[in-house]
Amino acid sequence: MTHSKTTRRVALLATTALVGTAFAAAPVAAQGDPNVCDGVIEGPVELSMTIHSGTNPGPEPETVEAFNTGVGAELGVSVTMNELGEGAYETSLKSAAAAGEMPDIVDMDGPFLYEFVWADLLRSLESCVTDERDAFLGSIIAQGTFNDQLYSLGTFDSGLGLWAHKSMLEEVGARIPTGIDDAWTVEEFDKILRDLQAAGKGANGPLDIKWAYGAGEWRPYGFAPMIQSAGGDIIDRSTMASAEGVFNGPEAVGAWTQFQTWVNDGLIDIVAADDSNVMLGPDGEAGTGDETPLSWVGHWMYVPYSEALGDDLVNIPLPNFGNGSKTGMGSWNWAASSGPDGVSGTGDEADLDAVWAFIKHVTSPEEIARFTAANGAVPATKDALANSPLHQEGGPMAMYIDNLNAAHTDVSLDQAGAVPRPATPAYGFIRDRFSDAMADIVAGADVQSTLDAAARAIDQEIEDAGYAE
Repeated sequence: MTHSKTTRRVALLATTALVGTAFAAAPVAAQGDPNVCDGVIEGPVELSMTIHSGTNPGPEPETVEAFNTGVGAELGVSVTMNELGEGAYETSLKSAAAAGEMPDIVDMDGPFLYEFVWADLLRSLESCVTDERDAFLGSIIAQGTFNDQLYSLGTFDSGLGLWAHKSMLEEVGARIPTGIDDAWTVEEFDKILRDLQAAGKGANGPLDIKWAYGAGEWRPYGFAPMIQSAGGDIIDRSTMASAEGVFNGPEAVGAWTQFQTWVNDGLIDIVAADDSNVMLGPDGEAGTGDETPLSWVGHWMYVPYSEALGDDLVNIPLPNFGNGSKTGMGSWNWAASSGPDGVSGTGDEADLDAVWAFIKHVTSPEEIARFTAANGAVPATKDALANSPLHQEGGPMAMYIDNLNAAHTDVSLDQAGAVPRPATPAYGFIRDRFSDAMADIVAGADVQSTLDAAARAIDQEIEDAGYAE
């Protein structure tokens, strides 16, 4: 079966209900070929951009203002920003494409990219990138690449770990790992959780997993590394065509069975209605003794946790389920849409040089520093990383660099510390089945049958949509 670009676009748009959207794309008259970077901007150009609103307030308004009053003013380019909630972001973006209202610049989480490229909704940046490519971390380039074309660049990369109250771990005699090669084994982790529980640590269990984040990207990003650490995965990466035997393989079943045991034994907090700062305790103030001792989450909680806990905060790698400690990688990144109607070459797409000017700005050293200071993320470029004291040896975020230095982009999955989400347009469907399966397992469903059903659904979707063709 052959799927045309039009068919692909329809397939993507059919994956979500069409809802109202606030996007408004700025019409820009075509001058020459707007779909390549030729060094010429026929100004003035007004660009529309949409971003997601994350867990903590971001610096995007300041970044846009700096562009509009600086290099943008010099080039005759301005950006108008629209902000949407992260939970509804992907759905809203698909709705915008369906309505012919795609913004010129889109902010998207790593794996969103592949489905949008597959549907011909994004433009390649290959004509824009020259020596800039070598300046970025390999993981950033890998995330933005699909079918050997670069479509996006990020301002930062990401990482997972366990944020912990050092004093609470010391109280129960727990060993504190110093890096990913020193991660707790599952057996160690199990004992530590039970010791913390016995010591009365954590109002609803000693381990916070940000369950209140709900369905969506958090669950596969946060817990696929657990499966990968056990030796499994969420899709066969050699073909990107099937989840059977991988999503539901013995390694995955074993990891989820252990996880379910922890839930059943009250070791994991799935009760808190708002666990954004659960490590600070129900009263929001650390030091009262009712804080949750461990938080399974990413870099974005460094700022609030460090402000509250100071020197008592320690970053620990995720436990080793048998195949080494793993973490997710990749984060939100910047891309150029194909135009409001989702089709390049119709004359309503923004000049790619103008879009590229903003992407260059938002990935500049100054803006990288602005973003990473706000969210504690890994800087996207090698120079910015070298100048970040947070991520140097001995720094509070050094573990994330250890992970990325052993990323799956450069080594085999078995050797990797950081594993990207799979580069397939089927990822959105995989994400949803993963999230649903995790919820069912937490609720007590049989692990094997739950994963079997999810794997069958994923394989059927890949076949029906033609994602593997």
